[in-house]
Amino acid sequence: MQTKFNWIALAGGVATLLLIVVSLFVPWWRFTVGNPAIAEASFSPVNLNFSLLGSPLSIPLIWAMNVAAMLSLATGGIILLIYAVMPAKPYSKRLLGFGYNKPLFAVVLFVVELVVLVVFAKTLVGFDVPLMGAANIQIPQNIIGDLSIGIGVTSAFEWPFYFAIVVAVLCVAAKLYHGKTVPDISG
Repeated sequence: MQTKFNWIALAGGVATLLLIVVSLFVPWWRFTVGNPAIAEASFSPVNLNFSLLGSPLSIPLIWAMNVAAMLSLATGGIILLIYAVMPAKPYSKRLLGFGYNKPLFAVVLFVVELVVLVVFAKTLVGFDVPLMGAANIQIPQNIIGDLSIGIGVTSAFEWPFYFAIVVAVLCVAAKLYHGKTVPDISG
């Protein structure tokens, strides 16, 4: 029996587009140096904000990468919506193949970027940056001489990161559900 819609893909497409909007305003991860904040970084795949002493810093290359990620996610979400209402068309499986993995790639690449950042901070600079929680970072003596300076840092995953995981799982479920929506007649 063939259904006319892939409801999971429809939900995944809508959730992907909603994730983009939410991620523009609420970061997936936030890192703060000092209390009150001396520096702050908050980012998601579609928005990265740096501030130093309350002044925002803008890096055009990072802005361009954020726009590219936003367009990729938006394209994936729209393609999933198109697929969801026409899962039986001959080209629908290719639409699904293109659209379902965009949120998954965003989550995986985001986590990889964070891990690389933490490893980079530890091995090259000597800072123990926590992925979650609070820590006291000691400034390496090769930077400041004989002084011993420590500064408090905090980091946390925000709720849109967990929502992104749900969206990625929903989109993968849409891919897995495709066989129940349109039986494979290729043999």
